[in-house]
Amino acid sequence: MAISLRTAATGSVAGLEEGAVRALAKLQQLLPSRLRHRVEAFRAATVALPGAADPEVSADLLAAIATACRDRRRVRLRYRGRDGVTAREVEPHRLVHTPRRWYLVAWDVAKDDWRTFRVDRIEEPLGPPGARFTPRMPPEEDAAAYVSHAITSAPYTYQARVLFHAPLEAVAPRTSPGAGRLEAVDARTCLFTAGSNSLRELAVHVAVKGFDFEVLDPPELVPVLREVCDRLDRAATMSDPGSG
Repeated sequence: MAISLRTAATGSVAGLEEGAVRALAKLQQLLPSRLRHRVEAFRAATVALPGAADPEVSADLLAAIATACRDRRRVRLRYRGRDGVTAREVEPHRLVHTPRRWYLVAWDVAKDDWRTFRVDRIEEPLGPPGARFTPRMPPEEDAAAYVSHAITSAPYTYQARVLFHAPLEAVAPRTSPGAGRLEAVDARTCLFTAGSNSLRELAVHVAVKGFDFEVLDPPELVPVLREVCDRLDRAATMSDPGSG
């Protein structure tokens, strides 16, 4: 519990840090001496590695959205999208989070379709609770899979489908829900779906996973794979002292 609270103090939910620190301080007062020393050893031996500044979301905003999901009430929100800030009325379904971001899966009343919203782009405060609604058939049984497709394929110029000649359990540790969608085909192969605005990035991304694969879509990816392969081969030849 102490390790979890200390980790939460560096999380992506704004305002959680202070609460986690207070709870940790109270917990340490209750711990026996032996455990306090172990917690202190963990604190002294660990250092957070700062990375790219991930967007924070308000704990109050997350709580308000979660309540609307639970109570099945429509929500009016102001959303910062590609076309600026727009007013949206939605029927919230699920909150989904990755290690970096929070997403809301909701039915957009005006669009008459399911949409995925980044919570850090929702402006506070939310409008007052709206009318109750009857839950619709969800876009997929698994809300996490729906968000994974929405954030890894839908927004990009190219959508790739790659068949790995390796079982799902072997490939899964080398990918993430934020990088692409992975599905088992059979006991020996799995399908990877991902998007990118660069065919070269797609080529390198699938190649470095370390498994044999074949490209199902798009066909334009195949010559790019050959180009990358030739470049790597030339680099290896030039870098090998014995090749001359």
